[in-house]
Formats: sequence, C-alpha cells, structure tokens
Amino acid sequence: MSQSAPKGLRLHIGLFGRRNVGKSSLLNAITRQQVAIVSPVAGTTTDPVEKPMELLPLGPVLFIDTAGIDDVGALGEMRIARTTAVFDRTDLGIVVSAEGEWGPFERELVAALQSRRIPVLVAMNKADRGRATDALAAELAVASIPLVPTAAIDGTGVGELRQRLIELAPADFVDSPAIVSDLVGPGETAVLVVPIDKEAPKGRLILPQVQTIRDLLDGDALSLVVKERELRHALGLLRTPPKLVVTDSQAFLKVAADVPPEIKMTGFSILFSRSKGDLLTQVAGALAIERLQPGDRVLIAEACAHHPIGEDIGRVKIPRWLTQFVGGQLAFTHVQGHDFPADLHRYHLVIQCGSCMLNRRAVLSRIHHCREAGVPITNYGLAIAYSLGIFARALSPFPAALELYRSLAHDGGGR
Repeated sequence: MSQSAPKGLRLHIGLFGRRNVGKSSLLNAITRQQVAIVSPVAGTTTDPVEKPMELLPLGPVLFIDTAGIDDVGALGEMRIARTTAVFDRTDLGIVVSAEGEWGPFERELVAALQSRRIPVLVAMNKADRGRATDALAAELAVASIPLVPTAAIDGTGVGELRQRLIELAPADFVDSPAIVSDLVGPGETAVLVVPIDKEAPKGRLILPQVQTIRDLLDGDALSLVVKERELRHALGLLRTPPKLVVTDSQAFLKVAADVPPEIKMTGFSILFSRSKGDLLTQVAGALAIERLQPGDRVLIAEACAHHPIGEDIGRVKIPRWLTQFVGGQLAFTHVQGHDFPADLHRYHLVIQCGSCMLNRRAVLSRIHHCREAGVPITNYGLAIAYSLGIFARALSPFPAALELYRSLAHDGGGR
C-alpha cells in the first residue's frame, strides 16, 4: 500500500510516557522526519500527533505521539484523557522512559496496554545519559516485554526498535481479514451496486467501495460495478450468475427485489462489520431494534467527520427507518470521528457506521465497551436490513451469522 493508504488500514502504534522523556524526538528519529515539535520544555505535545508512514515489511502504519501521562492541572487532565483515549485505537504500544528511570507511571501504562491485550515494548530513551538497571531488565524479561535502549539524538537503537515493532505486530494485522474476496473466489464474479447520489463524492467512489474492489482484485475475482437502476439489466447480461451481490445499504430494498433469491446478497457495511469488527456480536445487537420503545435513547457513531448533507444516512435515513419500525419517536445522539461517550449505559442501542476510517482495534474496543456497559451494538448495514425486514436475506453469505440470527429469533429475540 502507498503512503495514501487510509488510516483505518494502517497499524496504529502509540507512544506513551511521562513529559519530556523524548517521545516526540523518538518519533522523529523513527520516521526520519520532523513530525513532532521538540522542546526541552515539559508538556510541549498537547494533543496526539499522527504520522502515517511505511514500515517495511509491514507496510502502512500510523504513529501516534501522545501528551505526557503525568501532566498536571485542569488542562493537563484533559490532555491525559485524550492520551488514554488513544489506547482504544492502538494496535501496538511503545512505553518511553528515559535515563534509566522507571516507576509507577510506566508500570501503569504497561498494565493499561496489557489489560487491553495490546502488544507493548519499552524504549529506554536518552540511553547516552543512563541505562535501565539489571533489575528492570529482569522485570521486563519475566513479563516478556522487549526492552530497547535508544538515543533519539543520534539514532542509537532506532533500527532495533523498528525491528521489534515488526516482530510484535499483531497477527490480525499481518493476516488482516478479507473484506469479500474469500466469499467470491478466484475467477468468480461479484456485482457491486453503487448508487450515485449527493453523498457520493464528485468524480470518486466512497472508501468502502474502493476497498472492496481492491480486495476482489487481490483475490483474483471479477467485479461488475453498476448503479441500482442498471442492476437487473446487468444481471441479464451475465452468462453465469454472480457469486455475490453487494449493495450500498440505502438501496437494500430495490436490490433485494431485483436479485433472484438463489443469488446471495449483502451490503458493504455488513462486509465491514465482519472485517473490521465482530459480525456475530453486531448481528445479536441488531435484534435489540425489536425491543425499542418510543423515547428510548439510540447512539449513532460515525467514524468520519464529514459535514452532514440533506439525506445523510446516519442523521436522516437511519433515524427515519427506525422511527417507522418502532412506531414512535426515539431520542438519537450522534457522535463523529474518535468521539465515543463513556456513559454508554444511558443508551438502549449503539449503531456504529461501517468504520472504513477506523482500524479493527478501535472497532473491537467500542464493541468491548458496549459489552461491559450491557448495551447492544450493531452497525449501519445490519440496522438498516433489520428495520427494512430483509435481515435474513442480507446475512445469506454468512452461515454462522444467519444461524445465530435464526436461533435468537426463535427464542423470541427478533423477527
């Protein structure tokens, strides 16, 4: 992938530590660029600084330089809150200490990362001034945490640090889940239904569609891209029925009517529920729509921060379909980007977008937070399919998900 690879496809590497231990200097040394402002004044980094780069042989990564975790004062507390929020989208953590110092701050950082099952290594920076004690080295060795002495000022240890990052990269990044190619197969055809409306960027396709096409190409499969009005005509031109039809969720009803029942169909957003998150959990979450009552609170979380337009899917269409399904007004709350509320217990349902802009760690973290709060979570495509009454049809390519839905519906969990 190139430098322009979307953030959601990059391995997210977070740098954490006290103020003035050289996190920003280390980031500049790793990336060989002046990415972060460096100053001897403690607390120079105020908000997380992101730097995309290529880390061969892994490919695209995103480094996140965070504010010092020991910041003080009211403003410092806000910086710390933003730093700890980065945990939820970190795939691999670097705890940076300096001059041989190690204490409760560093141990708490390591514990916070490990509690989230995030691989972690320790960079003992400013190694030219002081090194880790034998006791600390032994402590980290027992915990199987790599320790790398570094000196950002002259590049000492930076090469070893890069190598350790490659070795610690999570397997689900190295062997990232396919979006759709495993459902289609080499030489088979997928028909992709792409409505061209106000939300489609002029002259371009939206990111989930582009990523799906690329995944099909990587899997040596064929893709036929059509608008919803040309779908029936396109199917008639094919000598062999397609293995799968994938549609933008907004066209679900028309596509379901035009695609013969023997051909499997689903939505882009549902594909991303599987590749970016946990499809089975979000399928179960969709059944909570059946139990919604007028006045219930619903959180709609969108990863990208675009300016909403007239018929926005998250702010207009999904609320409309859910309101029609429930038969009364619901209380909708919308968040965008990396914002995700801590008071999830207030909500009866969380609906996450397809999350093409988030990495898998961030989506799984949101699912985990909802599970801890006892709140069901689903995603755009699943919520739309359920509210429109075509849930089983949209799950046809996923036998385990379809079986789960039927078992839960049989037990009274849904239609």
